[in-house]
Amino acid sequence: MPLLSVRNLHVRFRSGEHRTDAVRDISFALEAGEILALVGESGSGKSVTSLALTRLLPPPPACEIDGEILYDGQDVLRLAPAALRRLRGKEIACVFQEPGTSLNPAFTVGFQIAEAIHQHFPDEKNVRARAAAALDEVGIRDASRRLDAYPHELSGGMQQRVMIAMALACSPQLLIADEPTTALDVTVQKQILDLLAGLRKNRGMAVLLITHNFGVVARFADTVAVMWRGRIVERGTTQKVIYSPEHEYTRNLIASIPRLRSRQPAPL
Repeated sequence: MPLLSVRNLHVRFRSGEHRTDAVRDISFALEAGEILALVGESGSGKSVTSLALTRLLPPPPACEIDGEILYDGQDVLRLAPAALRRLRGKEIACVFQEPGTSLNPAFTVGFQIAEAIHQHFPDEKNVRARAAAALDEVGIRDASRRLDAYPHELSGGMQQRVMIAMALACSPQLLIADEPTTALDVTVQKQILDLLAGLRKNRGMAVLLITHNFGVVARFADTVAVMWRGRIVERGTTQKVIYSPEHEYTRNLIASIPRLRSRQPAPL
């Protein structure tokens, strides 16, 4: 049985008489330890899909979700609020783009990581040590001292590492990474992706990577699902989708990747 199975997921937003179908009957599965990239341009429905997986979208009637989201056999769409709170963070964790807006500027890094630990492990005796270990695991030096830093005292790359540490502090089985390298320079992007790949290998956790960048997909993902206008138009192994794309939209996405040795677009 897959760790995550999404079946005929449909997400619709309503505002008065206006209706927008953001995600249209998509299905995909994610095995334990697998990295699946959900790829598409802005507005294709990728982030809405990721938010639906842990029910972080507005409640009805503003947003209506149909279909099934099965995590380890549980239907997420039918979980009671208490069960849903236990699922978020402990079983499924999220790392969002723009870490500077995800971290609370009024609290220290250590406080924010400790808050996540307290939520799921209220009997934990040495929360500070566990938070420091999380920072150390994501490559932040002098972790004990960094716990007392505020987000504005850290670089963008360090802030993203803190977000990953916070997500991993409760040992989730699935990490949803929504454009985790947005707004970071190329060198830091590589460091963050290498970090996620290493954590997947060491922990055996599954990763759902939300991205528009096929360059990232090529070096990081096992399988790919391509989204366009709210639908999945192509799925397969990374090797197959990149080197033998079947859908015109996929071919155009791949052709948009810059090539250093040519001023011409890459051939379809």
